[in-house]
Amino acid sequence: MIFLDEIQEIPHILSTLKYFQKDMPEMHIVVAGSLLGVMNMEGESFPVGKVNIMNLYPMTFDEFLLAMGKNSLVKMLQDYDKELIDTFGDTFTGMLRQYYFVGGMPEVVQLFAESKDVVGVRRIQYELLKAYDTDIAKHAGRETQRIRMVWNSIPSQLARENKKFIYGAVRKGARANDFEVAIQWLIDAGLVYKVERTRDVKVPLKFYADINAFKLFVLDVGLLGAMSNTPADQILIGDNVFGEYKGAFTENFVLQQLKTLPELPVLR
Repeated sequence: MIFLDEIQEIPHILSTLKYFQKDMPEMHIVVAGSLLGVMNMEGESFPVGKVNIMNLYPMTFDEFLLAMGKNSLVKMLQDYDKELIDTFGDTFTGMLRQYYFVGGMPEVVQLFAESKDVVGVRRIQYELLKAYDTDIAKHAGRETQRIRMVWNSIPSQLARENKKFIYGAVRKGARANDFEVAIQWLIDAGLVYKVERTRDVKVPLKFYADINAFKLFVLDVGLLGAMSNTPADQILIGDNVFGEYKGAFTENFVLQQLKTLPELPVLR
């Protein structure tokens, strides 16, 4: 097996994968990298049908519990033992608070599992956010400033009473055509998820999507806390995180879990 990381730095390698598949099928090639969705493939051909694409998401709440050594809690959730889950309700709430703070980024989870270092958790989260900001500047070109404006506006957008993304909250007087490219860049980069409002609760939901009314969520609930500078004690100790911020953390948490499912449950 050959593993090539940070593949976005050399786009040409992607187009050569078809030759590995054709001429050396016994050789397993794995490539990985960040921001693959916005990688510049100009002049290169993507090896359609020659590669298997896998998406890697932040760790789920179940995976976080396993990392924290709470295997029995995971079994309760997987068995959907409602009576036991209710009995251990306070324990689950406490672990959920921790997950809201830590999130699912592997390095952050590992540090917290090993040391419970709250300050260290935030330090790594801020470093990750800085790395994303650097990547935006490196790959987004002329759209860099607009992308940053959208990205930085998400915490306040989620904490508002409004039920949809407001362009005027990014910049006074702004309209959709001012920021639609920036929003799509963040979606393609995997940094945000776009959820459109539906005009009717029928299957398939996409047929009833209102493309003009949507909300943006960040890829990880822990990073949302870091972006908004929410104090650790408000998340880990008090109940503010569940009742305030207009449910922003809970909405982001639910979406984060749903994104990892191979297929979303069919609406009935």
